[in-house]
Amino acid sequence: MRLIRHIHSGSTPRGRCALAIGNFDGLHRGHQALVKSACARSDQLSPALMCFEPMPATFLRPDQPVPRLSSVRDKLQLCRAHGLEQVFMPRFNAGFAALSPEQFVESILVRGAGARLVVVGEDFRFGARAAGDVNRLVELGRVHGFEVDVQPAVIDAGERISSSAIRGALAAGNLALARRWLGRRYAISGRVLRGQALGRTLDYPTINLRPPLPPALAGVFAVRVSGAGLEQHPAVANLGQRPTVNATGWLLEAHLFDYDGNLYGQHVNIEFIEWLRPETRFASLEEMKTQMELDAAKARKILNPEP
Repeated sequence: MRLIRHIHSGSTPRGRCALAIGNFDGLHRGHQALVKSACARSDQLSPALMCFEPMPATFLRPDQPVPRLSSVRDKLQLCRAHGLEQVFMPRFNAGFAALSPEQFVESILVRGAGARLVVVGEDFRFGARAAGDVNRLVELGRVHGFEVDVQPAVIDAGERISSSAIRGALAAGNLALARRWLGRRYAISGRVLRGQALGRTLDYPTINLRPPLPPALAGVFAVRVSGAGLEQHPAVANLGQRPTVNATGWLLEAHLFDYDGNLYGQHVNIEFIEWLRPETRFASLEEMKTQMELDAAKARKILNPEP
């Protein structure tokens, strides 16, 4: 799969493509419908996706960043798994935001990406101040010689599947609902970092990952860890800002049960199985350790239920 970060009217696209456009944060079932439509023409057109970094809403309102469902790396892994051959990921900045609908189509989609089929959701907006809609895209497609496939929203139990709806489910600790809408368990992957080794001093050594920022969920969870020789290894994890030890910044810490290996520098994937409780500030490390023991016991029971 080819990643293209810089797109302009002088770009030389690799052939003609069927291009799905959107933010694709989380690549949920609604997004997958767009990708499937782009891939359906793979015998004629290279299946491709276009998304933007940073996400436009975060760029336009930096004081209210959108919680991230997936990191760039995780998004690219999902794109590859769904059969995409190219991912266009232009930097969303002031210049990009100022493009008119006509400039966006001509410079970015046609000359830059080589789009011959454009696949979008029914609520797709584009161009400065979101002035363009799907009807305008169809009109411009006739001018520039590309087809437009407008996909309807994917509805589950009367609710439209969307990234914002999944963020709401995760924030509420409803991992089962998020799993249904994503089409898979929610997971975060990354490289294991060196921490302060506080967990080891409490007999609860952890692996530490930086989550996508800001994260879409927080609290203590029963999880499973894969990668670096592990396969669905049971663990208990805390995703938060560690108020008891006056830490700063978000961190995902996972204590792997019955494991004593060294994973520093390795890439692992952490799947969230069940929410246990919110993150809490404790009066002392002893009180925190007592709660950690309770959390670990509960997570073990969830992950390894008795027959």
